[in-house]
Amino acid sequence: MKVTATRLSYGATGYFSKLVNDYLQQDTNLRSFYQHTPNWQGIEDAIAARKEYGTNNAVLVQALKEQYAALPASEAVNKAINQLALPNTFTITTAHQPAIFTGTLYFIYKILHAIKMAAAAKEKWPAYNFVPVYYMGSEDADLDELGNIWLSGDTISWDTKQTGAVGRMNTKGLDKIIHRIEGELSVQPYGNELVQLLKDCYLQNNTTVQAATLQLLHQLFQQYGLVVLIPDNPALKALAKNVFEEELFNNRSAAIVEKTIERLSPQYKVQAQPRAINLFYLKDAIRNRIEKAGDDFVVVDTDIRFTTAALKEELAQHPERFSPNVILRGLFQEMILPNIAFIGGGGELAYWLEFKDLFAHYKVNLPVLLLRNSFLVIEKKWTDKISKLALHDEQVFLPATQLLTNLVKQNSNGKLSLQNELTQAAAFYNSLQQKAVAVDATLQKHIAALEAKATKPLQQLQQKLLRSEKRKYENEQRQLELIKNALFPKNSLQERVENFMPFYAKHGPAFIQMLYNFSLTTEQEFVVLKEA
Repeated sequence: MKVTATRLSYGATGYFSKLVNDYLQQDTNLRSFYQHTPNWQGIEDAIAARKEYGTNNAVLVQALKEQYAALPASEAVNKAINQLALPNTFTITTAHQPAIFTGTLYFIYKILHAIKMAAAAKEKWPAYNFVPVYYMGSEDADLDELGNIWLSGDTISWDTKQTGAVGRMNTKGLDKIIHRIEGELSVQPYGNELVQLLKDCYLQNNTTVQAATLQLLHQLFQQYGLVVLIPDNPALKALAKNVFEEELFNNRSAAIVEKTIERLSPQYKVQAQPRAINLFYLKDAIRNRIEKAGDDFVVVDTDIRFTTAALKEELAQHPERFSPNVILRGLFQEMILPNIAFIGGGGELAYWLEFKDLFAHYKVNLPVLLLRNSFLVIEKKWTDKISKLALHDEQVFLPATQLLTNLVKQNSNGKLSLQNELTQAAAFYNSLQQKAVAVDATLQKHIAALEAKATKPLQQLQQKLLRSEKRKYENEQRQLELIKNALFPKNSLQERVENFMPFYAKHGPAFIQMLYNFSLTTEQEFVVLKEA
């Protein structure tokens, strides 16, 4: 797959928030909300800080070996897991929920960013080992978000009545979606290979979404040494029992994070609001919030109820039944991994900036926060159309109406502009105003009103000229709309809607290798990839 790459600032795309752009520019307004700068110096500082924090590597390695026991052996993955037992090994982590068939393209981009960062860090500091980790948010219960994919302009949803943590759900019923995928993609060069991979991962007897996701990612990324961690594990949860206990009985995190939000919210939109108790109860087919009710604790929307003593006993015996929400998830992640950098999207970055004081309270190091890589992949047929319209890479991010306006103005050579006439009118009324004010200062508003009344028809005429000229560009308008709908489905970035499968079916593993080749590390830029 031959492509050319262009880098843009995230701000130039118009698709990222003020908070994200300010963070990337290291605006002073945000400096107090993170520990390490998002660059190689920050990584070096994070390594030094992480050395002082003990991670129970033995528990982590054992959990991973049990998790990988049923999968085909991979030399690169086994080496990475074994390295995690060593004190000179650090992780670079990204996280995402186990959306079916990976959900959207940025799922893949996040993982490749972590892999590229780990490889680059090893080159800079060969005395250390760096392991790329995908932390699976398998306890998420939002099936509406995780249970669908976008394919060929259509949203395809998983029809299941299961409830609770999506990762624990049985994959029954996904065969219908795979059949649909087979019908659409099997004609592509790698279509049958892809469909067989999905069948092997998702259609085994009694498999779960988290097990299928683990297997799929293992097959796609094992050669890069990616380690997938499913934190829904009793031994790993036991490492955070003290945090869970303080959360349940002292409501510590809410008070800390709310103070941070008070400082952050005057200038930025707050991404995550804490609750009094930021834990769910996770058992069988439920993952529901825990709330205090009088002297007891209840699991919302269930009949489950605990006294204080009973809840303490439940935590002691079954820590796996307690699931962090967004406020505590990152803290738990950093407690169980020897992590130095976290790679996340704009929304993730926004809520991680709320956690610095929370991490400090528990004496856990806040990792370097890196905005995940973003790509716009433009296939050859669209590259050719863009070239014919002489559009620059930055311009494709503009609305189609704006692109058409620019195109018409460019080709009109100024014929549609009445700027000279408007400038002459402004000069005339300015001269008139000076003469009138010299006689009577109260005439200033009257002259201004005359100017507005005179220039408004000129401005309206200019718009009419533009609209009339646009009618001659029906073909160009149609082409622009086709391009925008293809590259920005649902009026969003491609990576937030499209799935990796159509690209993989066409190009196979070369698609992932190409993305890896163009993945950045700490540059923090948007990459446009155009197929030659």
